[in-house]
Amino acid sequence: MANRKPAKPKTKKPGKRRFSYGKLFIAMGITAAIAIVCATIGYMVIIYNGQKIFNENKDKMDMMEASIIYDINDKEVSLLGRENRELVDKSEIPKKVAYAFIATEDKRFEQHAGVDFWAIGRALVKDVVARSAVEGGSTITQQLAKNLFLDFDKTFFRKGTEMSIALALEENLGKDDIMALYLNRIYFGKGAYGIKAASKLYFGKTDLNQLETWEIAALAATPKAPAIYGPMGDPEKSKDRRNVVLKLMYDQGYITEAEKNKAQAMEYTPPAQKTDELLVFKDYVIREAAEKFKLEEEVIRRGGFKIYTTMNVDAQRILETAFKDPKFFQKDGPEQKMQGGMVIVDNKDGGIVAMSGGRDYAAKGLNRALVQRQPGSSFKPLISYAPAMELQSNKYNPYTLLPDEQKTYAGYSPRNYDGVYQGEVTMMEALRKSINAPAVWLLNEIGVAKARDFVKKMGITLESQDNNLAIALGGLTKGVTPLAMAQAYSAFPNNGMMNTAYSIRKIVDSEENTVASVKLEKTKVMSPKTAYYMTEMLKGVVSGGTGTAAKLNRPVAGKTGTTQLDLKGLEKNNRDAWFVGYSAEWTAAVWMGFDKTDTKHYVLPASGSFPAALFKEVMNKALTNVPAKDFVKPSDVPSLTEPPKSVDSLKAEFIKDPLPKVELTWTGEADNSIGAYQIFRKEAKEQEFRQISEQLKGNLKFADITIKPGESYDYYVVPYNTQSNQAGEKSNVVTMQIPAESAVSPSPSVSPSGSPGPGGSNRPGGSPGTPRPSGSVSPAPTPSSSAQASGKRSPEGSKEPEQGGGNNRPSSSPSSRPSPGGQVQGEANNAGSPSKAPAGGQ
Repeated sequence: MANRKPAKPKTKKPGKRRFSYGKLFIAMGITAAIAIVCATIGYMVIIYNGQKIFNENKDKMDMMEASIIYDINDKEVSLLGRENRELVDKSEIPKKVAYAFIATEDKRFEQHAGVDFWAIGRALVKDVVARSAVEGGSTITQQLAKNLFLDFDKTFFRKGTEMSIALALEENLGKDDIMALYLNRIYFGKGAYGIKAASKLYFGKTDLNQLETWEIAALAATPKAPAIYGPMGDPEKSKDRRNVVLKLMYDQGYITEAEKNKAQAMEYTPPAQKTDELLVFKDYVIREAAEKFKLEEEVIRRGGFKIYTTMNVDAQRILETAFKDPKFFQKDGPEQKMQGGMVIVDNKDGGIVAMSGGRDYAAKGLNRALVQRQPGSSFKPLISYAPAMELQSNKYNPYTLLPDEQKTYAGYSPRNYDGVYQGEVTMMEALRKSINAPAVWLLNEIGVAKARDFVKKMGITLESQDNNLAIALGGLTKGVTPLAMAQAYSAFPNNGMMNTAYSIRKIVDSEENTVASVKLEKTKVMSPKTAYYMTEMLKGVVSGGTGTAAKLNRPVAGKTGTTQLDLKGLEKNNRDAWFVGYSAEWTAAVWMGFDKTDTKHYVLPASGSFPAALFKEVMNKALTNVPAKDFVKPSDVPSLTEPPKSVDSLKAEFIKDPLPKVELTWTGEADNSIGAYQIFRKEAKEQEFRQISEQLKGNLKFADITIKPGESYDYYVVPYNTQSNQAGEKSNVVTMQIPAESAVSPSPSVSPSGSPGPGGSNRPGGSPGTPRPSGSVSPAPTPSSSAQASGKRSPEGSKEPEQGGGNNRPSSSPSSRPSPGGQVQGEANNAGSPSKAPAGGQ
């Protein structure tokens, strides 16, 4: 026992500490208590702050200073902030009116106490995702708080203040009082503040109890964006927004399905009202401020801004006066009057000089200068002629001969408006007379896709359905606006540079701080050469073509356009009539027609010249004090040289003695541009004509001694400018049958007439630098030896155009004047076959 060692004391191994739920609950309780205390304090601060602001401002309306409009000369011309406001008592507001706004703006209006925390949470998530304040989540009470006491900044600080005021409003006022204040305060567009003023403006009703369900929905749809969704705003968007409101009212049980369906089917017709001077331009300024500078309409109206515009107030008033004169418009229809839209832009920078939205713009509120309509033949310069000269400048110029024949392209068969086809015409003549066939042929040659890309550069984006040749005649799915047409045409007098149209130069606040200013956008859309040549051609339209009614007391160019009516039995009439033209200073586009074309309302053929006449009236008077300027040819652009005039009365005579020959004689007007005459011949067995000789200027006779007995020969003569290498139109074709018994010399060495041979060129319009006849008598070889001597193909076999515009003919045979090729090639095969493409007017 004594030897036993004492036992070592046992030591406890360290174990894991047990989880204490009690401590967790205590921590959570403390955290919750702190959160509740903080929330309570924060809520009390919000309540106190809101109550304080409410008490300080409850008897005052925060009426902001009116904004001022200045013209191009910085002269004050109008105010934007004159308010059209009429107050209505809460007892005068029908329940359905209140329900429409509740359904649209704040469906939990009856339940919350001024702030809808669910809506705020949703908006906060969207703001965080977008990393900016993109959604407010405001209740009707909050919107009232903002309108009454706050500015229009969308910030989180202002949102907190807005919430505190909203809670104070709910604490001090009843729901009906808040709704009445809200409906009296909000802006409905067109200068109308409050539900009563809006009801009178849009529907002519002062008693809100007389409003129908669809009218109530239209009013509830408006405040979101009055210029767009108001009844007098964009017709389609306004109706779509109204139908959304009706669906919300139905979904929330405020109307029945039958009421919804009936209301959605209603069409809006505005009541007649007094026209407000300069209203259309002011409305456009507001629209541009919203779209370009992101300034809300009510802010720009009541923010005390100085808005400096591009308006020429004299031109604007002249334009408005002209639109009031019935002599410039077709006689009114039984239910509608002929309408119109016009816009003038400054060529130097794209500033909008003046604008008209219609004959009764205040009543309609529809700015027809911004409405898409079918442009008809006024689209030809943009879609066919300009891109052809721009994309293939070595092949096309104003004097290029184009086929004028009735053709079918993959099922599409355009027609000339007068049913006349000349076989061939110059590009200049085709545009001057507004002939359809050459324009369609030319578009087919350059390709629809390339032409679409060309006009896209000019600010005109076509629909995907517009992938066919009908666009050559202005047959578009949705059309184009007068503003877009004026902007595009302004590139012609501006050496191919297009300025984006604008109306606001700058906006300055009450402290003279510039809050917005224009950044001029200039784009090169074509070469100076193409632009100048287009001007030369379009001058001809006005001086002696379809646009003579637009002649000014200064140089002017332009194009008419009409679109064919597609109603059965009325096809000789039109839907739309246009004139787009320009001087060296300004470009203007005029459209006329009816808002709703039907069997009682359409444009008569005689009314097609009215847009050109209105253009003349406005432009002549508006430019009275502006010195007249001519269009200036850029220094590096070659001058246009008109091809020689065609040969008249070609005749052929067979002379047997002393040497058998065919003697050709012709007449021609005195034309200094003619340096020579080229003679072409084709034997019966040959497929194409070949040049056999060339006569110098002044010699109107040629003897062909290379004939064979029993053969038949066809001849024609082409006048030729030896300086510019341009060929004129060919003469008539004559045929000569040689008697079989004639004795013919096989190969004479010299032509009896002394005419020179073909020399170094056997094409009309040979390349510059090609040796030409010296004027001395030279051998006249047979047709076969002539072709061998020159080493070149005859003009009929040519596949490539001559450089420098020497050959003014497309690659078609001059003998038969067909459209090049026997079938449609290129993009026309892929183009659609529109069933109702316009025939194209003048």
